[in-house]
Amino acid sequence: MSSVEVRDLAVTYAGVGRDVRALSALTLEVADGEPVAIIGPSGCGKSTLLLALAGLVRADEGELLVGGEPVRAPRRRTALILQDFGLLPWKTVAHNAALGLEVRGVAVGERRRVVAEALERLGIAEFADSYPGELSGGMRQRLALARALALDADLLLMDEPLSALDALTREDLQNLLLQMWRQRGHTVLLVTHSIEEAVFLGRRVVVLSPRPGRVAAIVDNPGMGDESFRNTPAFLERCVKLRRLLAAEGAFAGPALAGRVS
Repeated sequence: MSSVEVRDLAVTYAGVGRDVRALSALTLEVADGEPVAIIGPSGCGKSTLLLALAGLVRADEGELLVGGEPVRAPRRRTALILQDFGLLPWKTVAHNAALGLEVRGVAVGERRRVVAEALERLGIAEFADSYPGELSGGMRQRLALARALALDADLLLMDEPLSALDALTREDLQNLLLQMWRQRGHTVLLVTHSIEEAVFLGRRVVVLSPRPGRVAAIVDNPGMGDESFRNTPAFLERCVKLRRLLAAEGAFAGPALAGRVS
């Protein structure tokens, strides 16, 4: 079970001269096997929420539960996938995919078998002996996903995993993430700044308020789950609704330009 319960979560970072409250009174429930996208203004605590669920950031207040168990340390079947892929450049593709298994103390033979299967499923088996620097951005992200598959993760915490990719590669990887979810049924929390990506990959889309982040709105998205959803009126309607909600939270407000613009 990988259901997620966040109850009145508050996280504060110690800063120079003052503390910064990243999250305050944030409450959220995610069902087992549900994909949820999280979107909000920059600096609203989206990444902090994922790090707290991964057991890497301590909560000042509130509760974090995964599968009904309190999160007090990193969990074996939780995979955190970051924007920069989290790969070690001096290790081969196969070694990078096996890192989590190595930390767990899995036997070498079993590691090789599991990693070979994961690389094959992600379409990068032929690059097992290559290094991350020899791969394209899309292939590096496939490698990060292969590492999560190798761990048999049932909870994927994804922090803007596709933001560094070009538009075509990004759409291709969005389709891959959707296929992985349909096949494996894992729970997903995806942080993104892309409204379209949130609507494509989230059964629900959670909108966070400006810092300190709390849940400002939740948009149900029942049409999600098929590649063709992008081409439907419902997809556009959800995107428009989210854009309005984000505008109301000040997501598009920036400093005005000085002087006159002609």
